[in-house]
Amino acid sequence: MNLLHILWSLIQRDLRLAWRSRGELLNPVFFLILVIALFPLGVGPEGKLLARIASGTVWVAALLATMLSLDLIFRSDVEDGSMEQMFVSQTPLSWIVLGKVITHWLVTGLPLVLLAPLLAILMHLPQPGLWALIQSLALGTPVLSLIGSVGVALTVGIRKGGMLLSLLVLPLYVPVLIFGTAAVENAIAGMSPAGPLLILAAMLLFALTLAPLTAAWALKVSLS
Repeated sequence: MNLLHILWSLIQRDLRLAWRSRGELLNPVFFLILVIALFPLGVGPEGKLLARIASGTVWVAALLATMLSLDLIFRSDVEDGSMEQMFVSQTPLSWIVLGKVITHWLVTGLPLVLLAPLLAILMHLPQPGLWALIQSLALGTPVLSLIGSVGVALTVGIRKGGMLLSLLVLPLYVPVLIFGTAAVENAIAGMSPAGPLLILAAMLLFALTLAPLTAAWALKVSLS
């Protein structure tokens, strides 16, 4: 219970700090909406065409929007020296990483999930695919944050490491993209989306187990 209390305190602290720079946090959300809103202008407004590419388009846009905000996970704590204090605290560093990843998902991933109905309307997504889209985003976006935390931890000590970060995390994001899209496509085709969704759930459990430990180790290496 003590560790859970510490985790909740870390999340509250980071949420307060995030609220102070809420303009920066809204950038991924605006990016997602802008991409989805402009996409019909590029491929045409035909409803059947948009519906056919809706799942892939939404998932790619969500993936890129998440990547825009990955740098926020540790950057402020490294810049103001808080991370060094966390290193010497008695709280396990992996627990601190987990709190920061949860905060990152709350301020970036959760809004993407909540925007799913709007995105479905803009892309003429058939009704059967809407619930599958919400479920796949709810399971997949935390995986993106967890994987991204490892990449950020490896590059946090490098100036202008954005390109390296992209090269590190994009290959690991591909399975999430594939199964997230497959769940929606199955639902649209009248098949059960349970298979891809269960695989996403397994990915989430696997990433939840290993990513905080790996990111904590990477932080120690990068900032030592």
